[in-house]
Amino acid sequence: MQTYYYVLASLRFLLQEEPIQEVIKERTRHYHEQEKQLDFWLVEQPAFLEAPEFVQLKAKCPQPAVAIISTNPQFITWLKLRLEYVITGEFQAPSETIPDALASLATVS
Repeated sequence: MQTYYYVLASLRFLLQEEPIQEVIKERTRHYHEQEKQLDFWLVEQPAFLEAPEFVQLKAKCPQPAVAIISTNPQFITWLKLRLEYVITGEFQAPSETIPDALASLATVS
């Protein structure tokens, strides 16, 4: 099992009010320059929130939600300090309640 760390916020806040695209673009560029494999993903309507252990967390976050999920806890801590109004945490997957850490409930239009 792998431990995943996340920053969770409303889609409106993270994708419209914050310049998160710039942050992700810069971080991706940095990883490519360092020849480092990406260890973070942006997931709209993350499925892990449907797990029974996240019922209270889902209720606290305005919907629809978006998460940046990473295997790098330092990156998530840095995002929390930069973004401020987000929820952070961690989970392990695959598990019985979270079979796919990066699964999304968003529909493609």
